[in-house]
Amino acid sequence: MTDTETPLLTTALDALHRALGARMVPFAGYAMPVQYPTGILTEHNFTRSSAGLFDVSHMGQVTIRGLNGADPAAALERLVPGDIQALKPGRMRYTMLTDDAAGILDDLMVTKLEDRLFVVVNAACKTQDIARFRAKLPDCEVIEHHDAALLALQGPQAVTVLETLIEGVEDLGFLSGAEFAWSGVTLFITRSGYTGEDGFEISVPNSAAQSLAQALLADARVKPIGLGARDSLRLEAGLCLYGHDITQDTTPIEADLAWTISKRRRAEGGFPGASVVQQQLADGTSRRRVGLQPEGRAPVREGAKIYADAALTEFLGTVTSGGFGPTVNGPVAMGYVAASHAAVGRALFLELRGKPVPAQVAALPFTPHRYVR
Repeated sequence: MTDTETPLLTTALDALHRALGARMVPFAGYAMPVQYPTGILTEHNFTRSSAGLFDVSHMGQVTIRGLNGADPAAALERLVPGDIQALKPGRMRYTMLTDDAAGILDDLMVTKLEDRLFVVVNAACKTQDIARFRAKLPDCEVIEHHDAALLALQGPQAVTVLETLIEGVEDLGFLSGAEFAWSGVTLFITRSGYTGEDGFEISVPNSAAQSLAQALLADARVKPIGLGARDSLRLEAGLCLYGHDITQDTTPIEADLAWTISKRRRAEGGFPGASVVQQQLADGTSRRRVGLQPEGRAPVREGAKIYADAALTEFLGTVTSGGFGPTVNGPVAMGYVAASHAAVGRALFLELRGKPVPAQVAALPFTPHRYVR
């Protein structure tokens, strides 16, 4: 490291990652585990069959509370297209911060509590997000929880494993959350995640994070999982990665995220870029995010060009995420193509090292979601 480089931040689980043999890499300003000794493929398959434990403490955790009687849900709706006011206490929703052109500034999860909102934002965006909350929501108090780690337990065994430690979590419905007591500390647990599997995200005080992780890892049904498998799991699940599949240059409608905007919000607007969203809902968009299934076994990575023809002359768009899907047992990708070529089953070609790879537009997700509803 040179004198001009910023030291990487660490999470409360840094020592545990290293003790478990993780290969650590820089990610969003943090030193994070990309994989453990068993490797990404094993970690991916273990999460699909049992329960993977992820450290997602680099994400931002924020409380938004109204001041002088202000409703934080109504306030946040000034910044996002999601229907936050419709949330009942304990329920959560996926939505996005947008700009005046409907570009996506970040995607986030919002949980409504009795008198406040609990918001989780992306690590790379959290400084800008929190500054935006504070600047645009003067009627709210915005608190970042520097003192809390965030663990994700994902997979079909997650519920039985967590229930043995924390009685009552199995009663949480999908996209709901509540406080629980464990070993003298208060945890905020939501039934959510970003792998397509049933699972939980657990906000835990930094002081108790390693003890909780070790308690979970003491169960043979749980293994630690790094960023590598997290990415292949979310790609198979067809979930967007901010900075790749969605950016300030893409709108929610182009990104096929219209399902996140309720009928009321579509009609009323009142969020940045509402007029653009309303126009795109009415008239359609010139491009769309789609799933892509290349032929053969070679993965096609982010940045690869998408063409309509094998001669690679009619450009359609660019791959935004791509790799090998262990559960699918083949290469999978997502990207943006001209809307005229976005129908499922449409044949197209991906450029791989200068050569055309036949592919087709595929339905998302590549692997069925297994959320408990």
